[in-house]
This record gives sequence, structure tokens and C-alpha cells, in this order.
Amino acid sequence: MKSICVFCGANFNDDPLLTQAIDELSQVMVSRDMTLIFGGGRVGVMGMIADAIMKKGGKAIGVIPEFLLNKEVGHTGLTELHVVQNMHQRKKMMNDLCDGIITLPGGFGTLEEFFEVLTWLQLGLHQKPIGILNVNGFYDFLLKQMDVMVEQRFLKPINRQLVITSTNAIELVTLMENFNAQPDDVWFKDRNLI
Repeated sequence: MKSICVFCGANFNDDPLLTQAIDELSQVMVSRDMTLIFGGGRVGVMGMIADAIMKKGGKAIGVIPEFLLNKEVGHTGLTELHVVQNMHQRKKMMNDLCDGIITLPGGFGTLEEFFEVLTWLQLGLHQKPIGILNVNGFYDFLLKQMDVMVEQRFLKPINRQLVITSTNAIELVTLMENFNAQPDDVWFKDRNLI
């Protein structure tokens, strides 16, 4: 992987464990020469991960819709900042630019981005690894809900396994580097649609 897209919040909850996780993730990315692709804001967790990458000598590429440029305070200290027209263009460009996706704590927008690219992976529209850095148990209930979806037969176990999860940034990135989505792993293969 040469680039990782990070989905995360435009807010920050003052959790020192999240600050530490951001530092560790930025360190592993810079040490492995991975470019950060992210939402382009300089506030909240978004700004923190971008600042950490840039301070360590890495590369950060932001993608922000014009209408959010002022609300999320577009980051001006990046390697590149792309201003697009809408959220759909933002997500498409971020996906096009990255080799893998990591989700950090965030709100509705973070979850919406995560589930869209996860659905794309399940449908075979891309083969990029998708990880959750589960900082301080932030995503415990979400991960449990995925298990409930399997238990109640709305989600196949093989598709549940598409979500790579760790509480440690180094382990997560390593697991993602070793990810290999097999053609049989995806939803439509089970249904003989192709």
C-alpha cells in the first residue's frame, strides 16, 4: 500500500488514547512511505492526523467539497488539497487515490463513508483493505452489531471478515498490507451473478 484513506471526525473528544493512536498511525504510515488521503479539513481528528503526518515529513492529500471548505476549515498546509463540488465526488476521489482505508473515531459522516466503501468491497467494486482502528473501545458496539447481523443471517460470515480490526495501528496496517480479497469472498459470487 502506497496510500491510506483515513475516515475520521471533524471533532475531537479530548481522549489522550486517541491522540496517542493518531501519533502511532502517522508514524507507521510515514515510516512505510504511505501517503495520507483524507477529508481535507484542519479541525478535529482530521486536522490532527494531517498535522501529525506532515510534521513527520510525510505526504497528506486532502479532498474537500467547496461547501465544506469554510465549515471544516480547509487545511492549507498539505501536500495537495483538492476542492470538489459535492460529497459524492469527495468520496470517489478519496477512493480512487488510496490503496486502503482506515476508520478512526468520528460521527455520522465517518460511518457513512466507512459503510459505503465496505459495501463496495462486498460487491466487488474494489479490492482494497478496510480497517477499523478501534481506539479505547470506540467501535465495540458497532463491531458487535456486525456480529448480530451474522447471527441473524443478514450478513455472511465471510463478508463480516472483510472488516479488519485492531486496537494497535502497527498491527492494523500490517494486517491490511497482507489482505487479499479472493473472488469467492464477495457477495455476488455467492449468488452466481457473474
